[in-house]
Amino acid sequence: MRDCIPPVERLVITLRYLATGQSLASLHFAFLIGKSTASMVVWETCVAIWDVLHPAVMAQPQKEDWLQIADLFLQSCNFPNCVGAIDGKHIRVKKPIRSGSKFFNYKKYFSFVLFAVCYANYCFRYIDVGSYGSSSDSAVLGHSAFGQMLNNNELDLPGNTTLPGTTYPAMPFVFVGDAAFALGEHLMRPYSSRGLSIARRVFNYRLTRARRVVECAFGILANKWRFLHSPIHLKLETAISAVKAACVLHNFVRVRDGFNFEDSLSHSLESPNPSGVRGTRHGAAVRDHFTAYFLSPHGALPWQLEAI
Repeated sequence: MRDCIPPVERLVITLRYLATGQSLASLHFAFLIGKSTASMVVWETCVAIWDVLHPAVMAQPQKEDWLQIADLFLQSCNFPNCVGAIDGKHIRVKKPIRSGSKFFNYKKYFSFVLFAVCYANYCFRYIDVGSYGSSSDSAVLGHSAFGQMLNNNELDLPGNTTLPGTTYPAMPFVFVGDAAFALGEHLMRPYSSRGLSIARRVFNYRLTRARRVVECAFGILANKWRFLHSPIHLKLETAISAVKAACVLHNFVRVRDGFNFEDSLSHSLESPNPSGVRGTRHGAAVRDHFTAYFLSPHGALPWQLEAI
């Protein structure tokens, strides 16, 4: 029997695919292995990368970690009590076998959704990969493990605290997202764009400054691991494993590679269908408190009125 492909070569093959998006035929000629073998190597190695790196680079935060994340958001994005930015992106794939229209999205191509929670250093804290491309952001969040933990208060978030420079009221720690998500006590979304007052426009601007970090993270991810720039011609299970491996490799490399803002200016990942959803009254009250704070002397930015 022929010798097995050594682990080092398996890793090189997989990294070549993730970093360049080469076809299996190209890997077949470059490494003198069969196309089916190349597909199997990519899948097995991506699963191994996820199993090894996920506990190290995406461990569930404790209360002390959430406080450090909130401090970083305050320093870099000027949004207090923020512990993450959330968003979902389409990953283009060939039509999965016997899937009907489940993966056919509103952009008229087949995809599955990469949902991510990101913090201010452009690393992913939680990801959920593989939801139907026809699903909305809000539905993906609701069915994800993160969304269920958020709804059941199982994220071990710190207790409510006052905003910098204030003594009342105590505000919860929140995640920020776009209009596709439902407003809640721990999830802020922008005000509707119709008939906005100055105060609400300021809030939307401040929220966008914090929410942009997840868009930048997707841009860095796609430009570093360029197989995301084109449709993935792999089996659905292999494609999902490849995206998960790319996300943990993104975190692993971010710590060692630094960050160049120009890497995030463009990416080929598109947002899921932004369907409207309703929020809660308590979430609306929390948002109104943030809005008032952003116009107060302690929370206002010198340039925010010019920016809106």
